[in-house]
Amino acid sequence: MDFDVITIFPDFFAGPFAHGIVSQAQKRGLINVRIHDLREFTTDRHKTVDDRPFGGGAGMVLKPEPLFRAIRAIQGRNEKSSRKVILFTPQGRRFDQSMAFEFSKLEQAILICGRYEGVDERVTEHLVDAELSIGDYVLSGGELPACVFIDAVTRLLPGVLNNSSSTVNESFSRLETSQMPDANYVLDCPHYTRPESFEGMRVPEVLLCGDHGRVERWRRKKALEKTLKNRPDLLEYAALSDEDKQLLE
Repeated sequence: MDFDVITIFPDFFAGPFAHGIVSQAQKRGLINVRIHDLREFTTDRHKTVDDRPFGGGAGMVLKPEPLFRAIRAIQGRNEKSSRKVILFTPQGRRFDQSMAFEFSKLEQAILICGRYEGVDERVTEHLVDAELSIGDYVLSGGELPACVFIDAVTRLLPGVLNNSSSTVNESFSRLETSQMPDANYVLDCPHYTRPESFEGMRVPEVLLCGDHGRVERWRRKKALEKTLKNRPDLLEYAALSDEDKQLLE
């Protein structure tokens, strides 16, 4: 999959993509991450990318011309059967795991990192396929959301994780195979590792019993408990069995 990021701060991405899963996926040729400096698509000697908003008001707005040039240039470099242009903005739909699964099916994602008061609406209306936000708060720009998006989508791509089944059991995972429930909007269960006892705190005995059925029931119960405590809103969308409902009661 190709990720093309349009930003006015290209150096921002030197650190986040140099480590972990995204770095390994690039080295293995599973993804391409290309950073495009929006100022390189300007035509004036000052490389101006923003201007004052019509109608007055505080702040500056990213101009349409450089963004149109940037996106057209990126799209013209190769033909992709499935790609989307995505704008990160506080006005966008809240990005979640189910969206990450859908976007992971693309061949290319062109990511616009918004800044200042946003982008000229003509960009949104004529070029952007999806407006996304990573939460109900305002950031200085779209660079951090772009990092979040690329990380979340990359780990869902075939071959990126050694254990592909791990992604379907995580918090917020949406299970789409015919053998599994339609949705699992339940947080992940607690996890423990060695040592068995640390400063008097012991690993739950059930995890040491060797009975996989008991372990799975315990994990489901604890996942439901954590969801009820931290994110009860998710239970409205979860595919709950009768046993799950009894555990929640």
